[in-house]
Parts: sequence; structure tokens; C-alpha cells
Amino acid sequence: MVFKIIPLDSRSHIRSSFCCGKESLDTYIRKQASQDLKKRVSTVFVLIDDPEVNVLAYYTLSSYTVNIAALEENFAKQLPRYPVLPATLLGRLAVDNAQKGKRFGELLLIDALKKSLDAAMQVASLAVIAEALDERALSFYIKYGFKQFNQEPMKLYLPMKSIEELMVGSAKEAMD
Repeated sequence: MVFKIIPLDSRSHIRSSFCCGKESLDTYIRKQASQDLKKRVSTVFVLIDDPEVNVLAYYTLSSYTVNIAALEENFAKQLPRYPVLPATLLGRLAVDNAQKGKRFGELLLIDALKKSLDAAMQVASLAVIAEALDERALSFYIKYGFKQFNQEPMKLYLPMKSIEELMVGSAKEAMD
């Protein structure tokens, strides 16, 4: 068995038993994710234990725009003065309750950040945006360097420059 993070295949991946304890996240993967894929509203990535096809965890990525005034002043002053700027939305990230404690949330976050950074080389994005559903999720994102928006403390962002530094640092650690 091998853990893999791959795009959702609504015909083969089993999502009906997914339960993370947050109704909005459970309902999304069970009922809405395949529609969002078809309509190109978001891309859904799932964690499976190959060859099993049960969804153990998932996250979504999509394009987003952010108002420059909502960002921390030190970060915003380095940016062009356009009213809205391109970003990547990490719209959802959830781990099935049976998989908690295995650090799958961290694994998925790192994978999402790497995919976002890679995509930003083709389509501009200044940061990854996430919205925490509760204080636990807020702490999770802050632990990985996300900063809170000025007026919306449950909405967070991580600049691409920070993601790039994180990935370079991780690569160096792997070599040591």
C-alpha cells in the first residue's frame, strides 16, 4: 500500500463514508466536489492508500483575487497598487476522523503549497489564501507561517515568497 495525493476521480474514488466532523467539508466531498471539477470552479486532490480508493483526506485549489488593503502593510507595500491582485485559494482541507493524528493535514498542506508555487510559475499568484473554520484550524495555518487578514482574522495568507523559502529549506534538509 502506498499513500498518494492525486486528482479526484469521481467515478472511482469512494467518498460516501468520508467524515471529518465538519458538516460543510463532509458534504462538499460527498456531493459537490465532482460538480466543481466539471465546472472548473476548483481542483480537488485526494489522499488515498493505493490500491484502495477510499478518500482519506482532501484539499481544493482555485484561482482567487485579494484586495491589497486587506493584507499586512509590510507585505502590501512591496506590491503594485492594483485594487485586487491574483492569489491561489486553498478552499478546503479535511482529514477523515479515522485518519487523525497521522499528520495527513500537514502532508496535504505541503502538497497544496508546492502545487500552488509550481502553478504560480505559469499563472501569477502572490499568495495562498485559506479560511479557517474554527480556532483549531486557525492555529494549524498560523503554525505554518500563514498571516491573518487585517479585517478578517479567520482568513489567512502565505506569500509565494515564503512558500518558495519553505520549499528550498525542505529540499536542503532532505539533502543533509
